[in-house]
This record gives sequence, C-alpha cells and structure tokens, in this order.
Amino acid sequence: MLIAAMFVCGGISAQSVENTVKECKHAKINLSANILKYDTASSSMKSFFDKWNSLQQNGRGRVSIMHIGGSHVQAGTMSHRIRRHLVKRAGVSDRGLVFPYSAAAKCNNPADYRISCKEKMGLTRNVYKEPQKELGLCGIAVTAADTFSVIRYWNNDSTIDWHTDRIVLLGYSPEGVVPLLRVEDREVWPSYVDEETRRFVFNLHNEVDSFAVVLNCDSLHTFTLTGIYLGNKRSGVTLHSVGVNGAAVPDYLQKCPYLTEDLKMVRPDMVVFGIGINDAASKDFDTAVFRQNYLSLCKAIREVSPDCAFVFITNNDSFKRVKRKVYHVNRNGLLAREVFYRLAKDTDGAVWDQFEIMGGLESMDKWRLDKLAQNDRIHFTRAGYELLGDLFVEAFFKAAGQKSVAGNKTSVGKYSPIDQ
Repeated sequence: MLIAAMFVCGGISAQSVENTVKECKHAKINLSANILKYDTASSSMKSFFDKWNSLQQNGRGRVSIMHIGGSHVQAGTMSHRIRRHLVKRAGVSDRGLVFPYSAAAKCNNPADYRISCKEKMGLTRNVYKEPQKELGLCGIAVTAADTFSVIRYWNNDSTIDWHTDRIVLLGYSPEGVVPLLRVEDREVWPSYVDEETRRFVFNLHNEVDSFAVVLNCDSLHTFTLTGIYLGNKRSGVTLHSVGVNGAAVPDYLQKCPYLTEDLKMVRPDMVVFGIGINDAASKDFDTAVFRQNYLSLCKAIREVSPDCAFVFITNNDSFKRVKRKVYHVNRNGLLAREVFYRLAKDTDGAVWDQFEIMGGLESMDKWRLDKLAQNDRIHFTRAGYELLGDLFVEAFFKAAGQKSVAGNKTSVGKYSPIDQ
C-alpha cells in the first residue's frame, strides 16, 4: 500500500523543486547549472526536439527515449519521475521494455510495476565475468527450470494508463520450450515466433494491464527470459529504463550479444546515458579507454537509430569506503566529467552536468546530511532520485524551448569552458 501511495500525488512543479533546495541546510545545489549543454548547431538534438514539439502540438506520432545505466537506473525512481512528467505533457503510448527483476532472489524491481514469482529463478547479469546466458539490451536474464514457472506482471501506477495489446517475450530455450501467456484466465499461445531475434510475439484482441508468463519447464527443459516489451498503437512518449546494478559501459558493449537486435525493437529517438559511476570506481580508471568504450556503444546505437540524440549525465559526486566509517572522495568523478563533455562533442550530443548541479567535489556528503543520499555516499535516497528526476525534466523542457513547469521559457545552454 505504501508503494502504491507513491504514485497518487500529482506532478511536481519547479516552485516545489526550489522549495526543496531552499530547505537543504547543507547541500549547495546549483540551479543555474540545470540546463542541457550542447552546441546549438547540433542536428541530432534539433531533430529530436522538433519531433518532440510536433508530438505535443499535434498529439500524433511516437517518441522513444531510453535511459540506460547501472543501479541508479535499475532502481527506477529517477527514470519513472522523468517518465511521469513527460507523459503528462505528451501523452502515454506504451510502457515499452521492462524486466522482471524480482523474479530472482534479492533483485530489486522498479516500483511502477509489480512482479510476482513463487519459485525464484536463476539470475544472470552482465556484470558477471563470464555470463553463462546470452543477454540482450536489458543486460540481465532469469532462467526457469521448475515445472510450470509463472511470472505475474501488473501495473502499479494508477496515474498512467498503461495498457498493452502486443506483448513480446525476449528469450530462448535450447530445448524448445515455448512460453505462454495467461490473460484474464485464458492461456494464449504466441501469434508468431522469430527464432533469429529470439522474440515470442503475442497479439491480443483486447488491451490489458496485467498478465502472467507461463513457462512449462523442468530440470531438463529450461527457458531464459531476457526482457519483455509491452506495446500498443497509441501516440505518445515511451521512456524505456534499462539498468543493471554495478554495470559499467563494457558490460553492455561486450557481454550482451543481442543488444543490437533488441535495440531494433526500441529504436530510440534519444538515449540518456547514466553509465560511468562504476567505470570510475576503479583505481586504474583510464579516461581514454572509458571514452573509446562509450564511442563504441554510441556507434552500436546509431547503427540502429542513425538520428538518435545522446544526452550524457555526468557521474554524481561519490566517495570510496576505505575502512569502517571512513570514506574518501572519489576524484575520478572530475576526470569522468571531462570525458562526458568530449563525448557530447564527438557525438553531436548534450551534457546534463549532474556533478556541477550537485555542488561539485564532496557535495555527496552534503546531500547525505540532507537525507537526499544514502550512507554509502554513492546512491541517493528516494527523495534524492525524485529531485534529480525533477531537475532533469526542467532542463529537458528548457532545451525544447517550451515553458517549464514553472512557466518560464528559456534557451538551451552551450558547452561549458571545460570543453577544449
């Protein structure tokens, strides 16, 4: 009931964001830095915002945005905060790509949808040194090996009309197990199966907001599920959130052989990158390797979506635990920040400078004192993630040349002096 109550409240205004910032006794949040920084001649950003503004003005068409990262994204709080603001402005199309995280033990699920699975399944993530399952865009998989394994899904945000009449199960079975859906007490077989892309497609007669995946498995007949796509034909905006706890850029780039195939289904108009905090946690953090890995990932995305706009979220300020109750600031955040500005220039993209907005080096500890960050000094609290989501959307609306939720119309920002 508490989880459901999270989604009852209305939209957050810029005024309430400013009030939250004023209430912070320690954090020195830099609201003046809250803009998307990019070259105003950027063709990809202009193309995206033209499409976004057309959707808003005409109410027709679809915009696909993907937020990809590590634990900040898997938690789902920031992503869903952004999603709720965007669908309020442009309408909701479909929920898009989701993953049943909590079908595995000790694996946290975003709160906007619920997953129930009586028998917990085997888990594979792209952070494993050598994943034993072939992964896709989600970077994670669950494997069923119990008789009649059932994964139940239902919408947990009553403020958004998420109904689907096209469900695509992503996965495979070496032994030929074919998944079924249980919809309104009926078992439904796939409308068709694409073995090459590993898609099991279900075209339903009516739209639904809940269903169950039935996997007729046993110890000798397994099925590995790598994602679920919930689609419909409505106009509006879809925000896909793809996150794996602990993931770094190479984990998606090198350990997800079906990433490109899954991208063909998502076809993002914009990708918001939230990857980098785990890359920069290493003592031997190499900025040249970090940049090259990112460029390779961007290239893979643009092979599917040539006009895709990229927004790079800089790493948040963070600390390293050196011993019990002793933490040292991670200065690699400064190095990573410089790379993100270079990446934006390399790819005709934009930067949302989370590091600067937070207050710079050692600001994470101040956010913790204001209960916006957790004691590990890496992750945020729910209030912190929601605040970041609100701030990002403000910057997004400003970049679109639209009125922000405060009613102000402002222009985009250019590169900061750090970009040389």
